[in-house]
Amino acid sequence: MTGIARLQLTVLDTPEPMALARFYSRLVGLPVAESETDHDWVELDGGGGPSLAFQLAPAKTAPAWPQEGALQAHLDLEVDDLDAGEAAVLEAGATKHEHQPGESFRVFLDPEGNPFCLVRSAQ
Repeated sequence: MTGIARLQLTVLDTPEPMALARFYSRLVGLPVAESETDHDWVELDGGGGPSLAFQLAPAKTAPAWPQEGALQAHLDLEVDDLDAGEAAVLEAGATKHEHQPGESFRVFLDPEGNPFCLVRSAQ
């Protein structure tokens, strides 16, 4: 199927673009792209594939999640082993959320309070 467009980037608003870029760089294994002047916009180097970017938003606050009827975007990151993945993201600075509604995934918050999930790969 041919789409209208191709996914290039997922952009997260943040008061600290470089700090959040370094956190997700560690999680997904993509290096922070070199930026000589612009610290209002930081990208991970996806090597030509879809990637993540971080845009300065000084007034951005952590979302209230989960909240009934307040759906929002979050990242699902696939891992082979949920226990090992959990240990690694906690070491990187994530926090495990109290809301854990499933068994094949786990919910975490990044250092700014944005939710993301580790999802067990189908293998």
